[in-house]
Amino acid sequence: MSEKSNNPQILSSVSNALRILKSFSTFEPTQKVGDLSVSLGLAKSTVSRLLTTLAHEGFVIKDKNTGQYKLGISVLTLGGIVTNNLEIHKEVSPLLFKLVHDTGETAHLSVLDGLETIYIHKEECSHPVRILTHLGRKNPSYCTSSGKVLLAFDENNLVEEVIKAGLHAYTSKSITDPDKLRKELELIRKRGYAISTEELTVGTRSVSAPIRDYTGKVVSAINVVGPLQRMMDYKVPDIAKKVMNAGKEASERMGYDKRFFG
Repeated sequence: MSEKSNNPQILSSVSNALRILKSFSTFEPTQKVGDLSVSLGLAKSTVSRLLTTLAHEGFVIKDKNTGQYKLGISVLTLGGIVTNNLEIHKEVSPLLFKLVHDTGETAHLSVLDGLETIYIHKEECSHPVRILTHLGRKNPSYCTSSGKVLLAFDENNLVEEVIKAGLHAYTSKSITDPDKLRKELELIRKRGYAISTEELTVGTRSVSAPIRDYTGKVVSAINVVGPLQRMMDYKVPDIAKKVMNAGKEASERMGYDKRFFG
């Protein structure tokens, strides 16, 4: 069923149009009118009218051959404006570049989006063999290094909601046991960084550290990710040190001063 609000200031047509836009994802880059009608609980005629309006404004594009819709340039334009004006993006961008230089691997800035983790900035490494990652793509927080860092330092015990939603196995090394995940997060809090080895994608490893704002709250995570043949076991301690230093400097740029926090 469609979501309704008792707030008279909220326009249902605008709300439904935004719900349509949020239905697109990396895993579902195209959508059909019928599918949206079912998933959002809206009449096909309503979905069709809203998509026509969104297409007129450049937010979606209709494929004339298939009749399916995909996101348009207007979404990209707005996304670029948001990213370029995020304080954390401006402060961390040069640190990501330095991290790539120091480790030779791709670096990301991540935040939580609901129960998942999303990359909001990326600096690509120069190696011909790279790990394919996507800006804006949502990943399960419990089997990525950035996600585990954000869960470990979350003040709202979000991990219990993640566990309740289910710990799906993406690979044979994904953490699917709730107690094991809780112990992993406790370890991350103690040592200050997280590692994910083939937990989401076979053959990859990532290392992540937290970034705090001026209040001391962990608001994002910084990581490096690469193939196992380059990010071997013996290299992890040095990589972790570099990632933590980057996270520490990013936190200081965000106004965090450890002297004022326990």
